[in-house]
Amino acid sequence: MFSIDLNCDLGEGAGNDELIMPYISSANIACGYHAGDEKTMWQTSELAAKYNVAIGAHPSFFDKKNFGRSEINLSPEEMYDLLIQQLMILDEIAGSFDVKLNHVKPHGALYNMSAKNSSLAKTIAKAIKDFDENLVLFGLSGSHSVSEAKAMGLQTASEVFADRTYQDDGTLTSRSQPNALIEDSDKAVQQALQIINEEVVTTITGKRIPIIAETICIHGDGKNAAEFAKQIHEALEKEKIKIRAFGKE
Repeated sequence: MFSIDLNCDLGEGAGNDELIMPYISSANIACGYHAGDEKTMWQTSELAAKYNVAIGAHPSFFDKKNFGRSEINLSPEEMYDLLIQQLMILDEIAGSFDVKLNHVKPHGALYNMSAKNSSLAKTIAKAIKDFDENLVLFGLSGSHSVSEAKAMGLQTASEVFADRTYQDDGTLTSRSQPNALIEDSDKAVQQALQIINEEVVTTITGKRIPIIAETICIHGDGKNAAEFAKQIHEALEKEKIKIRAFGKE
């Protein structure tokens, strides 16, 4: 049976984490730098362990004011330390539930910058590998994030989005644009199924571009996140597509 990972960004204070957990296979848990704190990391990790959901770190720039969505230029050394600090915090908390971290997915501006910047992507990959070479890097499908991590010997998962629109070059539409988010659950389901079954995504201009999907993201802070997770889960089951954490048997 064909399988796909269904991930969600959680621990960000949206209040719907437990509603989403039953429908996903991987949780990207905010590490306190753009959202959350040690208490929310404990709570979210506990929920993930309860629902047998793989735990991943969701590190970001130290930018709670802007929810980690403002670009910040750091030296490679500063960037490396920023990642290690956040991985250490969540790794210790996950360990309290006898769970090992499975993956790392940068958040917000850090995610988008590393997708386009090979040097930044390389620094992130090095930090992850040095921390634990068995961790999987979740990165934008077709981006430097994935290619640089692969070149460094890390396992990677090419990520696509059910609730975001795409540009013709395969990048996500900026949140500063009015059509960046998909807020209709039927459209989100349709996009997810198109990506999985046809290995293409329809861009905002109507162009169909090829795309590799190994993990599908739903943003936990979206107003319809819980409903999206439920409906996408049900649609995948109907298509006989198994939902399974990437890298897990």
